[in-house]
Amino acid sequence: MSQPREILESLERVVWERKNTPSEKSYTSRLFSEGLPAISAKVTEEAGELVEAAARESVERVVCEAADLLYHMLVLLAFRAVPLSRVEDELARRFGISGLTEKASRTDTAGIGQSAGGKNDRSK
Repeated sequence: MSQPREILESLERVVWERKNTPSEKSYTSRLFSEGLPAISAKVTEEAGELVEAAARESVERVVCEAADLLYHMLVLLAFRAVPLSRVEDELARRFGISGLTEKASRTDTAGIGQSAGGKNDRSK
């Protein structure tokens, strides 16, 4: 069996090939032709199925749903022209840093004015 990284690289290569050279018989090509809303909906669907499987189903189902989510994530990244290596670089940057520290260091303008509970807090 191939190493996990080799599998992801191979899958990513096929996804990009389907993006650049569409095939009528390809589910991946169909997703690309349907655009970001369809791809995003599949990512959301697969994430929900993974969470549901983790709560109620066998380990085998969790593995299958995780694989589905990874595949659809690769399609979404390719649609946005973001290679998986960029995500790996970001994970490497964060490695060894406390998650709380890393999260606090982000400049997220969407979260400005919100309290820890997520409600608007104009006192800040």
